[in-house]
Amino acid sequence: MQIGIMARTFVRPTLEEVLDAVASHDIHCIQFSFTCAGLQEMPVDIEPEISDYIRSEMQKRDIVMGAVSGTFNMIDPNVGKRYDGLQRLETLAAACERLGTSVITLCTGTRDPESMWKWHPENDTPEAWDDLVKVMTKAVKYAEKYKVNMAFEPEVSNVVDSASKARRLINQIKSPYLKVVMDPANIFHKGELVRMNEMIDEAFVLLGDYIALAHAKDLDHDGEAGHLAAGKGLLDYKQYLSWLKNYDPDLPLILHGLSEDEVDDCVDFLKVHG
Repeated sequence: MQIGIMARTFVRPTLEEVLDAVASHDIHCIQFSFTCAGLQEMPVDIEPEISDYIRSEMQKRDIVMGAVSGTFNMIDPNVGKRYDGLQRLETLAAACERLGTSVITLCTGTRDPESMWKWHPENDTPEAWDDLVKVMTKAVKYAEKYKVNMAFEPEVSNVVDSASKARRLINQIKSPYLKVVMDPANIFHKGELVRMNEMIDEAFVLLGDYIALAHAKDLDHDGEAGHLAAGKGLLDYKQYLSWLKNYDPDLPLILHGLSEDEVDDCVDFLKVHG
């Protein structure tokens, strides 16, 4: 198990300082965001020199890029924003080889016009699903062109809000480049936490073969609730990590939803339970 962290956990003025902070916790795998290099998370343009610089600075510290963040609202009610996101996604995909990663993380989105992390009742409509399939089909074409994996995360606030819907999307798109980010802290709708063990089992049975990356955080209630540091809540990590090791013992496991002063405790927690 490669214990990693979202690089943007460390807010620093320069990329070098961000990476120094990662390395200071003996962490050698990150989910990268271009915000750490002073750019937008999904830049309009990425000069080859920027990608080479980022990779070089990571190599100096023996850090690998488990994934790069490419989240945008794939079913945004503003169609123009969807297609702007797709254009930026292709830019990101084209940069992945130079960056040294083969995974881009995605958000399937919501009809909420303000936040792609907020539930909207229209997410459950056939129109929202059809829009997602259209946009994801284009995203997968970029994945195929640049040989990268597009990894989306099932979340209760998004249009793909369950393991079963995630598998439905995979079956519909039919591409070896469409993968999943596994994060059980995000899959429990209100009232479902009592079924935690059953639902974690179901998620791995349905999605285990498609996992490109895993996240490590926690929750103390269900609904839109996965906002605690790993080991600080109710998630059954013994069960979760057992499943991860069963599918891929070398899979990157990315800490997030934590503060800097929680990092060492969370790393120790994962080592003990993993």
